[in-house]
Amino acid sequence: MTSRVIITEAATKIIDILRKEHGELIFHQSGGCCDGSSPMCLAKGELMINETDVCLGVIHDCNFYMSADQFQYWKHTQLTIDIVTGRGSSFSLEIPLGVRFVTKSRSYNNKETRELHPVHRGM
Repeated sequence: MTSRVIITEAATKIIDILRKEHGELIFHQSGGCCDGSSPMCLAKGELMINETDVCLGVIHDCNFYMSADQFQYWKHTQLTIDIVTGRGSSFSLEIPLGVRFVTKSRSYNNKETRELHPVHRGM
């Protein structure tokens, strides 16, 4: 199966730090409200996930969601979650550390498209 979302080693290290302080975490790909379309890392239960969200997969034991409407724009690309130095302007938990998560994307090839991991609605 082709994963819809993957994560870099550098980003997993930040998740480990955040998990120690905040417990279980989730990601939600922002729709552009605060910081463009940045991935936001939140404590599980801090954001209400419902049937208008889709779960693209799991990265480092964290479910990764985005709105179904936004998924229509991203569904042809594999997302890679990475970390960069610099503060974002979102509500994501890593911001006080002086870093922020970013999304990089690439289009699937034909073989990968046929083998895509399915998405799931809501929780």
